[in-house]
Amino acid sequence: METSLHQQLKRCYAGTEANTEVTMGKYRIDAVRDDELIEVQCASLSAIRDKSQKLLKRHKLRVVKPVISRTRIIKVNSKAGPVVSRRMSPKRGCVMELFEELIYFTRVFPHPNLTLEVPMVCVEQTRMPRKGRRRRRQPNYKVVDTSLDSISETFEFREPADLLALIPWKRRPESFDTADIARAIDRPRWVAQQIAYVLRHTGAINEVSRRRSGIVYEPIAA
Repeated sequence: METSLHQQLKRCYAGTEANTEVTMGKYRIDAVRDDELIEVQCASLSAIRDKSQKLLKRHKLRVVKPVISRTRIIKVNSKAGPVVSRRMSPKRGCVMELFEELIYFTRVFPHPNLTLEVPMVCVEQTRMPRKGRRRRRQPNYKVVDTSLDSISETFEFREPADLLALIPWKRRPESFDTADIARAIDRPRWVAQQIAYVLRHTGAINEVSRRRSGIVYEPIAA
């Protein structure tokens, strides 16, 4: 079911309600602005991979992939019931989460007709108790809706180098491996390996050698 967040972002990018949910051939486009098609994807990018590839053959396409930076949790006992409590989740999102999604989108990005936009959104998530038996590891609540509170920052990506620029090097080395990336982002090495996979398959870096610590990469000149 479409969330309020998805509906709000569609209207935000379309400008007017009339420019949302536009039928184009066998596809329904989230929004159209001037000569650009806009797809808002709150779920996995893999779900629109094939659709995007086909649209890009003839159209300019902007894929909007929101990343949740902050969440206010609102608890209710029923969908129509009053608010029981409100609190801010301690979890914070980061634009680096984009790499996890791009693993499934490297056959699409980059493309001359494609702009990938990542708004960092603050949201309100409404939860209510889950009734009946729960599956293993299933939370004791279900999410009723997620709505937009604000957009704190927006990132645009058109070229592979735009992705490489996300790594917060103190001083970028001429060559590096995933251990270097892990230190730069202060995350586990498996996260750095995901990032290296995306950078290599989108054409931002190239494998140049191997050493005991792993594969060595260099940026590809633009």
